[in-house]
Amino acid sequence: MSLNRFTTSLLRPSGAVREIVKDLGGECVVKSQMLKGGRGKGSFDNGLQGGIHFVKSPDQAEQVAARLVVNRVHVAEVVQCEEEWYLAMTIDREAYSPVIILSRSGGVDIETLARTAPEKLHTFHFSLSQGITPDLVKHVATSLDASQIETNNLRDILERLFKIFSEKDATLLEINPLGLGANGSLTGLDAKFSFDKAAEKRQRDLFALRDPAHDVPEEVEAEQYGLVYVRMEGTIGNVVNGAGLAMATNDAVAHHGGASANFLDAGGQATRETMQKAFEIILRDPRVKAILVNVYGGITRCDMIAESIIGAAKDLGGFRVPVVARLQGTNSAEGLRLLDDANLGIHTEAEFGEAARKVVELSQGD
Repeated sequence: MSLNRFTTSLLRPSGAVREIVKDLGGECVVKSQMLKGGRGKGSFDNGLQGGIHFVKSPDQAEQVAARLVVNRVHVAEVVQCEEEWYLAMTIDREAYSPVIILSRSGGVDIETLARTAPEKLHTFHFSLSQGITPDLVKHVATSLDASQIETNNLRDILERLFKIFSEKDATLLEINPLGLGANGSLTGLDAKFSFDKAAEKRQRDLFALRDPAHDVPEEVEAEQYGLVYVRMEGTIGNVVNGAGLAMATNDAVAHHGGASANFLDAGGQATRETMQKAFEIILRDPRVKAILVNVYGGITRCDMIAESIIGAAKDLGGFRVPVVARLQGTNSAEGLRLLDDANLGIHTEAEFGEAARKVVELSQGD
């Protein structure tokens, strides 16, 4: 178990780790820093098992750090604790309410706990305007059978978490495990915080800390052009305007037996430049076997989208995979005609379901 104190940011920083462990007295935890769950259970290509290691000396720490093939490692003191709790503050989207999730059985994957022992997981909805009230703390303490000192320490942590949650537009503040000491003290041993991407303009200082090295390169590139791109696991590339339509498109593709390679929202102001970039990113993915363009024209005119697709095809030297274009809404008939007349081999459809069925069929061809 660990108390966060020092972080190094060098590739294989074994020498720096040695000095930190020496400064802390010898018994520490060395953790690989990566945006992945289950760090302790993974393995490295060099045979090292796990990304979290307890060490008892500077020499041992240096040896372990030299084998952790990551950009950053975290070195922390060992803290003895009687129990490991789980604590999270997040948003229950079904209940339209912020919620606290607590368990005295922490230190494990929370999804596994929810599936195997749901009775050990307690949820407490609360008001964002009222915050952490005495009644809420009392309810939490009673549910956890917490002592008075545990309750006092937990109240302090909840109030601090709420301050971050409400002031920084957080979507998830998770401490796992939260170590319970013999004297009733509570210490955060590991944590994961997530913040609302839509709040970036309000939280400039916070988002300035973002390390793009941890992001998917295509997602970072797309963001620079006003595109929202999320890599998925299928073979069908999607170019869609609107997040809701993008989700519906992924569902329609799945309904017809296919799987999307991406979620891509070109937004309501798609241009030739953004469409070209969307196709560039998708076509660069060797998994993609077909592309579905699904656009509903409102403010965005479908004939303009068609011209953008044609322009992108010319700029890219054509498309290496079949493309299905479904246009509906403002000037959709004109847009479909332009695509047909361009003789680019693009399959045009006006009906949503048929477009999804067609792209799945084409993706499964030789």
